[in-house]
Amino acid sequence: MNIRRTTALLKMLLLKAFREPAYIFLMLLFPAVLTIMFGFIFGDPEFGMSMNATAPGLFAYACIFIIMTVAQSFTDMRDQGLLKRLNTTPMKPSDFMGGEIISNMILVILQVIIVYLLALPFGFTPDTNFFGILLAFLLMIVFSLSSVGLGLITASISKSSGTATGLSFIFILPQMFLGTFIPVTSTTEPFALLMPSYHAVQVLTAIFRGDLTSSAVFVGFFYTTIVSMGIIILGLYLFKKFGNK
Repeated sequence: MNIRRTTALLKMLLLKAFREPAYIFLMLLFPAVLTIMFGFIFGDPEFGMSMNATAPGLFAYACIFIIMTVAQSFTDMRDQGLLKRLNTTPMKPSDFMGGEIISNMILVILQVIIVYLLALPFGFTPDTNFFGILLAFLLMIVFSLSSVGLGLITASISKSSGTATGLSFIFILPQMFLGTFIPVTSTTEPFALLMPSYHAVQVLTAIFRGDLTSSAVFVGFFYTTIVSMGIIILGLYLFKKFGNK
């Protein structure tokens, strides 16, 4: 991967993203609105709810939602012939994919920062230190790889951007409802344990409680990392084989 070409592409992708009003809403404003809405609902002690219990799910959702935007982005570029034109330039596929992955990681970081700052006024009080906050951000960056990979898988089997939007919810909804926002039961737990989002939320919850040395943190972080790496590798392979046609 050529650092100079990847950096130039990264700059172009970020500028393109911030020039699209719909993209800005989906990636930045929507998590902000969702956090404020959840803050008013779950931040009221009269309802016996706590923002501390809800915030980890909001962080995870910020990462999960990029599945749709990644799928839309790649199908749009394929439909416009951009991916085929790249084959006639000095840019290698690794440069292009590297730029796409890094740009989405940067957007995830921005989303997590927005959610974190907006959750604070609604009673979000993480009982952790600076290292714990860094660990939480690192976890979200790693977890975002799985969402990019699932977005690539969606793009690989989608004929158009509209199809990609619908199919992406096959991956979004199970992660939303299996431990992200809705507590798991004895019936749903076996399915939730397969989801990287469930483990990411459990690790975040432990970190924000101050349990940095808990075995659950290391096991959950390890599982999230392995699964995320596996999904991104699978996504890259499938998109290269089936999606770029």
